[in-house]
Amino acid sequence: MKLFIHWIRQHEKLSLLTLSFIIPAAVMAAYFCYRGMGPFGSSTLLTVDLGQQYVDFFAYFRHTLLSHPSGFFYTFQKALGGEMFGVWTYYLMSPFNFILLLFSDKTLPSAIFWITVLKYGAAGLSFAWLLMKTKVQKHLPVLAFSTSYALMGWMVANQLNLMWLDAVVILPLIIWGIIQLVDTGKMRSYVGWLAALLIINYYMAYMVCLFAGLFFLWYWLSQTHSGKAAFSSLYRFIAGSVLAAGIAAVTLLPTWYSLGISKNQYLQTDWSAKFEYFPPKMLAKFFIGSFNFSQMPKGTPNLFIGSLMVLGAILYFLQAVHPKKNRWLALLVTVILALSLCFEPLDLLWHGMQFPIWYPYRFSFVVSFWLIWLAANTLKPEFTPTFKQLIIPILLCTATVIYVWVNVDQFSFLSQNQMLIGSLLLVAAFCLVALPNKRPWFYQLAFVLFAVIEMTSSAATSLNRISYVTKPEYQNYQQVLSTQAADVTDHDHSWYRMTPTFMRTKNDPLSGQFNGGSVFSSTLEKSMPTFMGNMGEPDGDGFVTYSNGTLLSDSLLNMKYVIDRHTNSGTLGTNVVNPVSTRTDLTDYQRVRKDGMISTYKNPYALPLGFLSSNNILSLDNFTKDPTQYQANLWSSLTGNPQDEHLFGAQNFDHVIFQNVKQQTKLTGAILQKNNLVKPGVITFNFTPKTNNAYYLTLGANLIDDNVSINLNHHPLAQYPTYRNTIIVNVADHQKGKPVQLQLTLKKATLWLQNFTLYQFNNQQFAAGQKRLAANPLKVTQHSQSSLTGSVDVKSNDSTLMTTIPYSKGWHVAVDGHAAKAVKVAGIFTALKLQHGRHTIRFRYWPPMLTTGLIMTLISLSICAFSIYKQQRHH
Repeated sequence: MKLFIHWIRQHEKLSLLTLSFIIPAAVMAAYFCYRGMGPFGSSTLLTVDLGQQYVDFFAYFRHTLLSHPSGFFYTFQKALGGEMFGVWTYYLMSPFNFILLLFSDKTLPSAIFWITVLKYGAAGLSFAWLLMKTKVQKHLPVLAFSTSYALMGWMVANQLNLMWLDAVVILPLIIWGIIQLVDTGKMRSYVGWLAALLIINYYMAYMVCLFAGLFFLWYWLSQTHSGKAAFSSLYRFIAGSVLAAGIAAVTLLPTWYSLGISKNQYLQTDWSAKFEYFPPKMLAKFFIGSFNFSQMPKGTPNLFIGSLMVLGAILYFLQAVHPKKNRWLALLVTVILALSLCFEPLDLLWHGMQFPIWYPYRFSFVVSFWLIWLAANTLKPEFTPTFKQLIIPILLCTATVIYVWVNVDQFSFLSQNQMLIGSLLLVAAFCLVALPNKRPWFYQLAFVLFAVIEMTSSAATSLNRISYVTKPEYQNYQQVLSTQAADVTDHDHSWYRMTPTFMRTKNDPLSGQFNGGSVFSSTLEKSMPTFMGNMGEPDGDGFVTYSNGTLLSDSLLNMKYVIDRHTNSGTLGTNVVNPVSTRTDLTDYQRVRKDGMISTYKNPYALPLGFLSSNNILSLDNFTKDPTQYQANLWSSLTGNPQDEHLFGAQNFDHVIFQNVKQQTKLTGAILQKNNLVKPGVITFNFTPKTNNAYYLTLGANLIDDNVSINLNHHPLAQYPTYRNTIIVNVADHQKGKPVQLQLTLKKATLWLQNFTLYQFNNQQFAAGQKRLAANPLKVTQHSQSSLTGSVDVKSNDSTLMTTIPYSKGWHVAVDGHAAKAVKVAGIFTALKLQHGRHTIRFRYWPPMLTTGLIMTLISLSICAFSIYKQQRHH
């Protein structure tokens, strides 16, 4: 034991750095084990977007690196097809993600466990390294500050956003680079770490860049005395920032293009100079456990850093050892950061001119860093506050406790017990700070233990309120999906799309490795949800769900296979598979596999990826908001038959029964009202099909699950619960003479029957048009995720090759070995004008601006290499 203690004292720096990693990592690992997460129980860390989005991207990461590298830049598993560079640079560039390669798809939750724990540890390590390199803190107290940083409220609240945590790890290293740049003129650390973060996650790097500018100005103005030295440091900072961006250009420029067709389409131009909430409300976030689920979609900033750090930050401004200029500059930075947390224009600026959808005040980790940094500069062994210095912190803390206590009912994440415990911890922190002799080892140990216990308590209290996906929920569904998808892909190696009528997440195609029609991604091209919404599919700014296909849309989009879960009761579907689509029209397809409650159908009407069509598609203006008419117009422009514009014909219900609802003569657009608000309000619609054609019902955006429940023939209508445009639902097919009943039950006092219309589809006319389009296919001979080669025989002098490849400037097309210009049709797809004869067509995807970015990166690296060589020659 004595030898061990002696070794630790001899290797103090190494020991402290090791402990700075181990303490937060062990704390969170122990908590996760207590909750039975990861490899240590039946639960997982999957919750909200981590479970609904990121885990499928992690599966795609594995598949791409291990099996399908052609999907790195582009994949048809993203909705109908889309670029993936933006996905990589936002979600997947963290070096921690290589751990995923050691796990299977089924055990990805365990991989996420280890990545999360390691990132907590790495955050503590990097902050400890900064403190020791700058000599701001030495010896044991370093661990109190590193643990407070690693377990701060922002980390706990955003641990599910795994791709953001790298910014917390790298921020202290960038700050060290700035300090080194000002003090010694050396730019290497600053340039290297900033470039690394820009490559790993440009979004969080943007926020770090803004903070780095503020930190540089504070440190630069605080440290610089001579005019020449001042301008030299400023020049180096600007040059270093530009150089870091140049090194990262290989990812930044293609990402910029990606954002231009996705997120930047939603830039916020409507804002006002106002406070978003009463600013003192953010003070409640300084109490332990100040986070719960309701804070995810819309809450106040996550600022918890522990009592010691708060007191240290306040005392910084009262400590005479720091020059007045430094303190006034620090106060200015603090005020700017505080205003950013509540003043709308500044909040918008920090988020790249887009208000976040969920997870507000994403930049607040830099505020926590700043406060802990100030505390570390204050709470040194030689500092003992005077009574006069303690008065202001006592008054501020007392006022905060009183305000929050009086208004505790306004904060769903706080209870009186939390406030009581938090207040007692604050009093204890005052006592620790006020003690005169802070050099003995037992005081320093108490200082560290206090911080660790408080941060651990806060993290546990917050996370205890969050529910998580269980391991069986994830793994059982993954097994069902992968088994069904693999059975199709193993037997059919041609190019096609397929879709299930059930889902766990909208990114099922990415984890199931099939070309589908759904995706959930912040970098989704805007044209995709626009098109899908027009077609009658659920859509949003960052997602599309191909759950409401029709015979026509399945055919057009090459949905060759449909995997269906039977709607009648059964063990498999009830517990594992969540149906989101009702498809009675699958009777028109051929069942090729049945596995318990799951059946796979082959679509005989599926058109190939490319086919010759009428030239009318080149001039189509399709502005209707009726999805049935939108589909018919699109189909008609392809077939060249004007009669196809009437494929969907409106039908009347045979009779309607109103129960506790005021009777209406006109249904579509009617506003239904309950007679008795206490009793259920039910409307029953009945009709008997006179043909074996398919029948479809349109539902306006008001007819979502929150407002009404819908039964079809006494069974709940399987449907994705939310949508913002009118959707199409299949309600009958091959049911001539068989009564069909639709029953709507109001969930509120009134219901708007928005765009509630029944249509009969002309199956025979559709089949004739499909046969005509399928007669001249693009025969695909070679295909990968980012390239396709095929041949087509053009018999007329002037024809249009229509493809359902989403149009992008990244697609380079060659006809018979010569570059050809593709045209955009229907606002989304790629088409080619072809002359008579047999042609070989090659599509190859290369991300726009990647070549330019690569050149800029090579130039920037050359400048760095030359600069290092020149410095070495000089020395």
